[in-house]
Amino acid sequence: MADSLFLPLAAKSSNAHSSLFFRNCPSPSRLLPPKSSSLLLHGGKKKISVLGLSLYSRVSLPHRAAPIRALDSDVPHPLHKGSVNFKNRKSYVEWDSLTAKFTGAANLPFLLLQLPQIILNARNLMAGNKTALLAVPWLGMITALLGNLSLLSYFAKKRETEAVVVQTLGVISTFVVISQLAVGEAMPLPQYVATSVVVAAGLILNFLNYYSMLNSTIWQFWEDFITAGGLSVLPQIMWSTFVPYIPNSILPGSIAFVVAVASVTLSHSGKLSEKGPKFIGAISGWTATLLFMWMPVSQMWTNFLNPDNIKGLSAISMLLAMLGNGLLIPRALFIRDLMWFTGSLWATLFYGYGNIVCMYLLKTISLEFFLAATVGLIAWIGMALWRDAAVYRYNSPLRSLKELVFGS
Repeated sequence: MADSLFLPLAAKSSNAHSSLFFRNCPSPSRLLPPKSSSLLLHGGKKKISVLGLSLYSRVSLPHRAAPIRALDSDVPHPLHKGSVNFKNRKSYVEWDSLTAKFTGAANLPFLLLQLPQIILNARNLMAGNKTALLAVPWLGMITALLGNLSLLSYFAKKRETEAVVVQTLGVISTFVVISQLAVGEAMPLPQYVATSVVVAAGLILNFLNYYSMLNSTIWQFWEDFITAGGLSVLPQIMWSTFVPYIPNSILPGSIAFVVAVASVTLSHSGKLSEKGPKFIGAISGWTATLLFMWMPVSQMWTNFLNPDNIKGLSAISMLLAMLGNGLLIPRALFIRDLMWFTGSLWATLFYGYGNIVCMYLLKTISLEFFLAATVGLIAWIGMALWRDAAVYRYNSPLRSLKELVFGS
């Protein structure tokens, strides 16, 4: 456009906990000019004074974030230089802040989801009923823990504060359950000690990296570790889901581990193509997402084989799972993070709501509960799509989804 003005802005929002622009800008020092500055347009023919800019325009104008493609999903995405739209700046910043608050609010349903198991384990331990703790599979808990640690590293690298808090809470709550299993002798002590070391190291390293206090070599080693771990566990978990219909074997995990180590080694050797290191770097985040995405598949497979087991599921727990993951969808869509959006939407639809559908079909919940969950879910997703399109001034929500998947 003839009078477009391109400003590479990056400033911290007045709402300090949530500023998409500050988090994703490679150089926080690139701020607007001083008070008395004027910006020239078209070789000095026109001027625009920065004195009249409001707080919102000074803080963060509505630049559009570059969608996070699969190969680039592990790095903080840069902002595109876009033309400044002063009319739309306030709604953009408000939605940025609100989606971050939604992500922070997801901590509550996720905490409530894990809390009953922690309380039950504590009661059994105090009553001396250690056998009851054998019902909680420690291997499954470690898998969830690895997923949380991988996603924690992913979001810490992107400086998504609220998502970092969600994953940190997931690591801590899962580790509490694992500690209870170890106390109740439902988990071998050597495995517990090793897990404790990994958890402590992961939390410390992610904390230091989040505040840019960590050596890049150490961080690279940690990323290689979670990449190899995640890539090894994922195929093993997928294989184990269908046992005894297929032979019980550790071969899938062993092969995946060898492939992961070889891939990481080649990535550092410089023998891969330009996209090779990017692909390896994206593996840890995507494998963690796929681990969580596999949970509803495993649950539905169990429901299919043993329909009576659905009676053992808690409708409230499934509703909390749907709420927690659903609250993450608007933020993932807003910052155009395909990996985050895919995992959150999948868990919302197939883990939370999918099990609610199964429970309704088997008549373990009422029609009113099912309809309330259905209407609420449709309304929430519809609101997220509509609001995102409105903030970006699109005519259709489909354009937001297209930009999310294929880029701008």
